[in-house]
Amino acid sequence: MKINKNIAVLWDMDGVIADTSKYHFQSWVIAFKPEGIKFTQTHFERAFGMANIDIIPMVFGNRVSIDKINAIADFKETTFRSLIKDKITALRGVIELVNSLKNAGIKMALVSSTPKENIDLILGTLGIKQYFDVNISGDDVTEGKPSPQGYLLGAKKLGIAPHNCVVIEDAVVGVQAAKVGGMKCIAVTNTHPTAKLTAADIVTHSLANVNINMITKLVN
Repeated sequence: MKINKNIAVLWDMDGVIADTSKYHFQSWVIAFKPEGIKFTQTHFERAFGMANIDIIPMVFGNRVSIDKINAIADFKETTFRSLIKDKITALRGVIELVNSLKNAGIKMALVSSTPKENIDLILGTLGIKQYFDVNISGDDVTEGKPSPQGYLLGAKKLGIAPHNCVVIEDAVVGVQAAKVGGMKCIAVTNTHPTAKLTAADIVTHSLANVNINMITKLVN
């Protein structure tokens, strides 16, 4: 099968490339403790895939100053990086798929609501940072998922039309962002069951089941 190189694959990071959820949860617990707030699993499930600027007011349940939001978010992310630093491993099938896409000349972007420092740490530790043509962090956008802003910016920077882009996601709001942005979506059930990800074009239990032909067929 001839590979269509006029396509792009846009990757989410947390829960797609690396299993980071328990470290995000722990860091949120630590970050909210000085505020006298117990961050719960329910909070975490509601917040999954959202940007910090949306998560923090949701947990407080009232108006919070932008200075307070930024302070809590910075503390949380610094804590996260210290917790995960020596524990980063790629999820099954990720390295193989990234390598095959790069070798085939298919453009790739990393689109995450996390800070640039998190992206650099995780991709750098896994040795795949150089495979991504574009990195979009939470600092590059004003709207978090389910807004498609991050994915649309990634497509624009790659020079690929949204309808020729395939997003790889694990979060419900991430799948919504891809579809609202006019993109195809492969959802992997690393953090959510199949029943919650049915809006995606393909749902799989592992990226080990995904290959270039499958991705190309989605946009042909």
